[in-house]
Amino acid sequence: MNEFMPDATAVQELLKPLFPGLMGIELIEVTPERVVASLQVRPDLCTTGGILHGGAIMAFADTLGAVGTFVNLPEGGRTTTIESKTNFLGAVPVGTRATGESTPVHRGRTTMVWQTLIKSESGKLCAMVIQTQMIL
Repeated sequence: MNEFMPDATAVQELLKPLFPGLMGIELIEVTPERVVASLQVRPDLCTTGGILHGGAIMAFADTLGAVGTFVNLPEGGRTTTIESKTNFLGAVPVGTRATGESTPVHRGRTTMVWQTLIKSESGKLCAMVIQTQMIL
């Protein structure tokens, strides 16, 4: 595991100039056991009908699982997503805030598997994502 354990603020700074920063993902909690973040649902992240685009949901979840893996990496390790499966269960409307919580299912030497639950501002489960991260 990383000797230096970055907190949410440190990881947020790393993500700021990257795609997650462009999306507006805001990290709330970053630990080896859990990553929590929120995302303001803006019109440019939506599909017709003013609901959060499925690709945005997947990118949000992918970011959280990758961050969880990142803080669990051995010294000098890197990670990449090798598989992701999403169940869409409900809509997240424009003008509200989505929350994501990612927890590990498996933290192995060569792969890690993370489950991310995406909920609407009202607390309704809107998506469940299982992703596998390879450790490089």
